[in-house]
Amino acid sequence: MIDIRRYYGPCTQCVGAIMAHKQTWAAALGVVLLLMLQQAEALKYPCGRGFEGLGFCDMRRGVADRVATLVANLTLQEKVLQLVNGAAGVPRLGLPPYQWWSEALHGVSNQGPGTSFAHSIPSATSFPQVLLSAASFNSSLFLAIGQAISTEARAMYNMGLSGLTYWSPNINIFRDPRWGRGQETPGEDPLLVSSYAVNFVQGLQSIDASDPTKSLKVAACCKHYTAYDIDQWKDVDRFHYNANVNAQDLGDSYQPPFQACIEEGASACVMCSYNRVNGVPSCADKSMLNDIVRDQWGLNGYIVSDCDSVEVMYDYMHYTTTPMQAVADSILAGLDLNCGDFLSHYAALAVAEGLVHEEDIDKSLTYLYTTLMRLGYFDGNPRKQKYGELGPNQVCSDEHKQLAVEAAKQGMVLLKNLNQTLPLSKNLGQVAVIGPNADASEMLRANYAGLPCRNTTVVSGIERYADVLYLNGCSGTVSCDGLYFAQDLENLTMAVEQADAVVLVMGLDQTQERESFDRTTLLLPGQQKTIIEHVANSASSPIILVIMSGGPVDISFAQSNPSIGAILWGGYPGEAGGEAVASILFGDHNPSGRLPNTWYTENYTQWSMADSRMRSDPSTGYPGRTYRFQSSSDLTLYEFGYGLSYSNFSMSIAANTTSFNLTTTTKNNTFCDDQAKCDVLIVDDVQGCFSMEVNIDVHNGGPMDGTNTVLLLWHPPAAMTTSLGAPLRQLIAFQPQRVPANQTVRTSFPIDACKQLSFLAPDGLTRLLPLGSHSLSVIADPIAPTMSVIIGTLQSLS
Repeated sequence: MIDIRRYYGPCTQCVGAIMAHKQTWAAALGVVLLLMLQQAEALKYPCGRGFEGLGFCDMRRGVADRVATLVANLTLQEKVLQLVNGAAGVPRLGLPPYQWWSEALHGVSNQGPGTSFAHSIPSATSFPQVLLSAASFNSSLFLAIGQAISTEARAMYNMGLSGLTYWSPNINIFRDPRWGRGQETPGEDPLLVSSYAVNFVQGLQSIDASDPTKSLKVAACCKHYTAYDIDQWKDVDRFHYNANVNAQDLGDSYQPPFQACIEEGASACVMCSYNRVNGVPSCADKSMLNDIVRDQWGLNGYIVSDCDSVEVMYDYMHYTTTPMQAVADSILAGLDLNCGDFLSHYAALAVAEGLVHEEDIDKSLTYLYTTLMRLGYFDGNPRKQKYGELGPNQVCSDEHKQLAVEAAKQGMVLLKNLNQTLPLSKNLGQVAVIGPNADASEMLRANYAGLPCRNTTVVSGIERYADVLYLNGCSGTVSCDGLYFAQDLENLTMAVEQADAVVLVMGLDQTQERESFDRTTLLLPGQQKTIIEHVANSASSPIILVIMSGGPVDISFAQSNPSIGAILWGGYPGEAGGEAVASILFGDHNPSGRLPNTWYTENYTQWSMADSRMRSDPSTGYPGRTYRFQSSSDLTLYEFGYGLSYSNFSMSIAANTTSFNLTTTTKNNTFCDDQAKCDVLIVDDVQGCFSMEVNIDVHNGGPMDGTNTVLLLWHPPAAMTTSLGAPLRQLIAFQPQRVPANQTVRTSFPIDACKQLSFLAPDGLTRLLPLGSHSLSVIADPIAPTMSVIIGTLQSLS
């Protein structure tokens, strides 16, 4: 008989009665329904029995009217107690406490206090860490993951286990490979990060376009705004870090994902970060919050601080001389909600001192309550609402668990495959699986993870294909500095000598990179390199190195070692990680992932992580950041977009050269010293900018069906990079393309020259379109096809 406690919570007497007396299934079902009803009635939600008649509970009235009525009924002291993540509620109005803080970075998580697991729902689907999912370059996958998480989140809300506001995703640029939270981001490229933000948020929120209130399934929150990409590096921490960012870097690197998240993704929330930007704390910067986020980009939602950021402003930064001034500066800048309790203590005092007005607090409450109204929070019993049918059966469903497997497979990147070492034969006798990450389950889930539906380690995944001889090799964790290292090496020698293949599963985990902990080196921890080289010298069978990590590691020694036949980056792949790794190793899945960030050698660490400049500085040797601006190939191990396949793919661009002439209204172009020889146009002044279609033929020469991820890069005229700071190269379009073996499929990208062949000027405001010869190329191995686009001018109109 089914244990109904697993689904509907503990009711020992009810279950005991059913078990003892063996009542019929019909009777048991009646008890189950009664339990469900009792639990639904026990849920704490506004506008319940006795309060339905209050004006803000009247669903016939408009959202704005309902919100205004609610705010008008609150006293000042009641108001300030709602400005924190643990909102106190108002008992006299039937408002229960509400916890705004829940997390869903790559699955519903219990890392925030707003969510917990219980008998009714003991776990949730754990998808790959974001950086690995981003490596798929599959926008449809980003959307599907968001939709799945949204369904599970709403189901948990219906069961009283979570709120409706989730502070995800993290869409900061992965600027420096040492950043401990880079694993949480979609990578280093603004277009890719923006695509992830838009699609994940759209999936998570599932806004009903037909509903004039723009109702939400759950509310997303894009974080951490802005230029936040350092946690604790040497003596620099996020509470004191001041990101000195010029206008051009801010506008074309740090800001685009947040703009896309709001304008295209329609995110209901933005979180401001701990750090300062050019001297001003992010959560107290009116130009950044109110002027840009709310007025310019049109945020329809609320702005929340990262946890205790307002307190940090006063206690750590000493930006203000009193707590009340810190509160006032934040509220007046546009902050609506404080993660922490600082505002609840000092906001009323700030009003009393005249630093902020009660009307300013009313404005914040209006944004907060409008968001909750859109979520149906004030519409009574959740089980009688639009998503009321969602419950335990929709969490950890077969569909979601299979999506987690597929996401992990699509993201993993094949970095080396010497002489077709992979895929392995399915007829192998014994496989030695070695390494501290080989049977590590917690590592799979990374950070901000919940309790998974299941855990499939690499060892258990490979056991589905072959007999496994497993050795940790490090006497414990990935730090690999155990006291019995010599004995470990001796055991490894014996193991690899009798194995038909050797799989080394090495890399990092959350002890090496995480929130509040950045790396100072890109090398593998402890004795991992020694172990890898020892195995490479001892084994005569094929050796495969699997790197499990978020950020990149310098494995140049393994890339150049001919005894190591293949290298696979597995990221932090979530609950089904081991299954995904094994399916690639044994050829049931043809790898198609591409690196969403550049992998550097250890030499890169000579440059300060606290230097926020994106562009290179030849005068000092500063190399620049990310593939868009980094000019030194000596520092690069694997380039952005790199990834191999078991198929022999080749690509060609259908046209070699195309030319266009444009007309501009500019009379005096301030970006040109010589107006007669001006080589750049101001985009806003171009009359009728041209569009074109770039057609790329993808041929799969076999032997397997496969997916080739087409990445189209723009290379502006070289003079623009030195004179006006144009990027060296820029991703302008991408698409995974499925191609059967021995067939050719065409991928087409519409290109708008004024949007995709232009760049932001040094003033951070003006977009410029270079004249002359542009180049478009496709990232491919070994030959990258290119085409030229030549842009000229006909005349300038007065």
